Amino acid sequence: MKIAFIGGGNMGEAMLAGILSKKLADTKNIAVSDASETRRQYLSQKYQVKVLGDNRQAIIGADVIVLAVKPQILAGVMTELNGNSKAEQLVLSIIAGAGIDTLQKGLNHKSIVRSMPNTPAQIGEGVTVWTATEEVNDRQKKIVQDILGAMGKEFYVNEESFLDMATAVSGSGPAYLFYFIEAMTDAAVKLGFAPDIANELVLGTVLGASHLVLKSGKEPAELRRMVTSPGGTTAAAIRKFEESGFSDLIYQAMKAAFERAKQLGS
Repeated sequence: MKIAFIGGGNMGEAMLAGILSKKLADTKNIAVSDASETRRQYLSQKYQVKVLGDNRQAIIGADVIVLAVKPQILAGVMTELNGNSKAEQLVLSIIAGAGIDTLQKGLNHKSIVRSMPNTPAQIGEGVTVWTATEEVNDRQKKIVQDILGAMGKEFYVNEESFLDMATAVSGSGPAYLFYFIEAMTDAAVKLGFAPDIANELVLGTVLGASHLVLKSGKEPAELRRMVTSPGGTTAAAIRKFEESGFSDLIYQAMKAAFERAKQLGS
C-alpha cells in the first residue's frame, strides 16, 4: 500500500508513526509533503520516508491520500490538487470542520473519507470517528479501519452529521479534561499542597479513576455513588457541583462546540 500525506504536522505524524508501527506500509511507499523544510527534514530523519515540498508530486501513485493540513490552508491545497487525483485513489481527511461536500467539490474527487481523530492519537490512545462516501469500496474501508486503528480506536458512522457531534465529544474532549485537571491542580495548591505534589495527586487520581471505569465493569454513576457516603466529604463536594449546575454546564459547553463545528463545516 502506498500512502501520501499532505501535511506532516502532529496529527499527520501520529498517523505516520502508527502506520509504521503496525507495518501497514513500508517507508519506501510513504511520501509526506509539507511546506516547512525543517519539518520535512525532521520527518525524513526520524522515519526515513520520502519527503517533498510539492503536493501534486506527492500523490502520484498513492493508494491513499491523507489530508492532514490546517483548516485555514485547505482551500489552497484543494485548488492545487484539483483534478490531479485518480478516481481509484482514496482521500482520507483528518481536517476538522471540512465537510465531505467541500472536499468533493474542492478536489473534484468522489472517494472521500472524513474522520475526526483526537490528540491522544499521538500516543496511540486516540479515538477516531469516520464516515465515507458511497464511492469508497469495502476494500478501501478496511484500509481506513487499519490506518485509523493504528492510532487507537476507530468508529464508523453512516451519517456525516455524527462527525460534528464527535468533534464536540471526542475531538475537543481532551481539552475539557485538561481544563478540569488544571482546575483541580489549582484548587489543590490553594488548599496548601506544593504545585508538584498537587500535579501528581491530580494526575494519579484522574488516571486511576479512568482505569477503574474501564476495568470494573460498573457505570460511572454507580462508582460515584460507591464513593459518596451520605453526609461525607465527597457528598459535600458533589453538592457544590450540583448547586453550580455542573452537568448542564458540561452539556452547554459541548453543545457550543457542536454548533461551532456545524458552522465551520458549512
